[in-house]
Amino acid sequence: MKFGVSTYSYYQALQSGEMDVLDVIATIAAIGGEHVEIVPLGFNLTDNPGLIEDIRRKADEVGIDISNYLIGANFADKSEEEYEQEIERVKREVDIAAKLGVGLMRHDVASSPDTSIGHFNNELPKLAEACRRITDYAATKGIITTVENHGYFLQASDRVQALIHATDRGNFRTTVDVGNFLCVDEDSAAGVSNNIAYASMVHIKDFYVRHPESKLGEGWFRSSHGNYLRGAIVGHGDIDMRRVLGIVKQSGYDGYISVEFEGLEPCRFAVQQGLNQLRTIWGTL
Repeated sequence: MKFGVSTYSYYQALQSGEMDVLDVIATIAAIGGEHVEIVPLGFNLTDNPGLIEDIRRKADEVGIDISNYLIGANFADKSEEEYEQEIERVKREVDIAAKLGVGLMRHDVASSPDTSIGHFNNELPKLAEACRRITDYAATKGIITTVENHGYFLQASDRVQALIHATDRGNFRTTVDVGNFLCVDEDSAAGVSNNIAYASMVHIKDFYVRHPESKLGEGWFRSSHGNYLRGAIVGHGDIDMRRVLGIVKQSGYDGYISVEFEGLEPCRFAVQQGLNQLRTIWGTL
């Protein structure tokens, strides 16, 4: 089991130009991270393939693993042609994951303005077929593919499980984000308990949660039922992080665990504090 950080946590600095992805990898190692997840936001590996080898070289240089490659995708509400094109595009992203040398790749599966259970059930067979084709391809390269609980349409723990069972491949699992369940108003401890047995990666994210009548502004977004949410430093928000991490530890999970930060605080400070909090809580469980 290794603690690390997603490059997404440094999106503030990547977007502003303060850091590039190689700086991020070096910083993660310097604060005690043991692995890095590569999320191509603020940089591009499709149009800049030379950066793939630079990333591998930097991770080797600073002595951390490249654990996971994470990309967006959407197989819902597509024409047949669009559906096939998206599957082929994601397979090309699998090729990038293989060049990075990772054993895990998370791809999104679906988003839709119609988040109803009826629409989900109608789309599920096509979503599962896409995931089967991609994970079968990834398996030939030694890569496990995963779906994360996010995007509202495919965020609740039971919907994630429905997709995993419908896909019916041992090579297809889930990236469990402990905070993201709140976006669909599911208790984090309950969501983690439900899905930790299917996890191949765990993201540790925290949120501040406020009542729908709070009338909060910039920096906040709304859950599916109107609660206000704002990203927080791990251990500083409203998630019972000790309880959630206890569920992860008691499950016997021994894979990678990543800090993911998307709050308003300066990202360098927030990530280091979050990683420290993660280690402190884990060590006392």
